[in-house]
Amino acid sequence: MCADGPGTADWYRNFGMFDAPESSPCYAEWSVGIANDPELIRRIEQWPHNKRQPLLMLAAARFLGARISPYPAFSEFLYDHWAEISRIVLARATQTNEAGRCATLLPSLAAIADVTGKPLALLEVGASAGLGLFPDRYAYEYQGAAGITRLLPGPEEPPPPMLRCTIEGPVPVPAALPEVVWRAGIDLNPLDIANPDDVAWLEALIWPEQEFRRERLRQAIAIAQQQPPLLVAGDLNEQLVHLAASAPADATLVVFHSAVMAYLTSAERERFRQAINALAVSRGCQWLSNEGHTVIQQADGSSVVPEMNPERLRGRFLLLHNGQPVAIAGPHGQSLQWL
Repeated sequence: MCADGPGTADWYRNFGMFDAPESSPCYAEWSVGIANDPELIRRIEQWPHNKRQPLLMLAAARFLGARISPYPAFSEFLYDHWAEISRIVLARATQTNEAGRCATLLPSLAAIADVTGKPLALLEVGASAGLGLFPDRYAYEYQGAAGITRLLPGPEEPPPPMLRCTIEGPVPVPAALPEVVWRAGIDLNPLDIANPDDVAWLEALIWPEQEFRRERLRQAIAIAQQQPPLLVAGDLNEQLVHLAASAPADATLVVFHSAVMAYLTSAERERFRQAINALAVSRGCQWLSNEGHTVIQQADGSSVVPEMNPERLRGRFLLLHNGQPVAIAGPHGQSLQWL
């Protein structure tokens, strides 16, 4: 959401009407209720613009104990706990570390490994706790018109989460998981999976009705705790090139991100693209971008992907490989429609 975009009430109403309904009727009802409450909107607008997004405020309430309820009860909870909610919103960020997104990235990752004939070195920007850096350690189930395809890692202890994804079109589902030899991430404030408060925050970011995602999160954390990835704190544009230089030269470097670019200005996005282009020239870096419609529409009115109608992405992500659109993906990895 850019600062020159729609107002706060529109932001919450759009989230409640388009983004949330399929995944969380509770969040849909709460968000529309907030949009229609001028006093709550006035309070939210006291926060910096990048702190007003619906998921951050709703997660803060959940972190404090808000349970699934009709909107009037939730509204009462918000007013009763507003000072604490504000404190958490100002201290935290929407670092949803959804391992399920690996299911929508895996076909592209495996194709990159096949084409280059090398193992992968993964670098995620906006990595949160780094759970997206283990696509080779998770299990997958792809369901499409031709039936179900399952991919399993080697014997794992603890057991991996099963990432289920419905597919449409010629999705290049791989025959095997790619080899990953290096994994690292950048985040303004990396979350520590050994810190109970950080783990509780990750759980609060999961939408209320989605208990399966909570269990998936716990399984992914257990795997990451065995082999914690390298996580660097800082601005992605300040850290990217330096961290990329640490990747092994005999591996294919893949820089990827999900639901990150919307928090950058147009100038910051352009700087990031320039850095990616330089890495592509200097060491053959591959780039996977998995983002919502806000990353397509730029502040100057232009479009990064002019051939894509943003209406097709309502509540979904556009997956691009080296800047070219390849698929429309469910925001939590639940679906993949190949273009």
